[in-house]
Amino acid sequence: MSEPPADATGPQTLMIPLIEATGAITLPGELNGRSPRRPRRGKRLRVDWPACKGHALCSELVPERITLDEWGYPLIDDRPLRGAALDHAKKAVAACPTLALRLVDVTSR
Repeated sequence: MSEPPADATGPQTLMIPLIEATGAITLPGELNGRSPRRPRRGKRLRVDWPACKGHALCSELVPERITLDEWGYPLIDDRPLRGAALDHAKKAVAACPTLALRLVDVTSR
């Protein structure tokens, strides 16, 4: 088997210039002509998975943001909470029988 050239580091050596040339993905620091979005601040729901026992009370209190998987565990919409959804989420956090649901402050783009 022949030795690779000294400057080769693997398949990425060939792919990165191709990706950059075609614009197939947005690389870090690129905006593709778009203006940067402002970070969105807000509260989001998070589940402490070891504590969650699948009581499903949260999905009844915040149905617009929490659905259940096939085993009864919550699937949470990750968008920041505002208005009535935030009020419902606060009630769900307080009502969780295992204290597995939390509201956290998050900044995202």
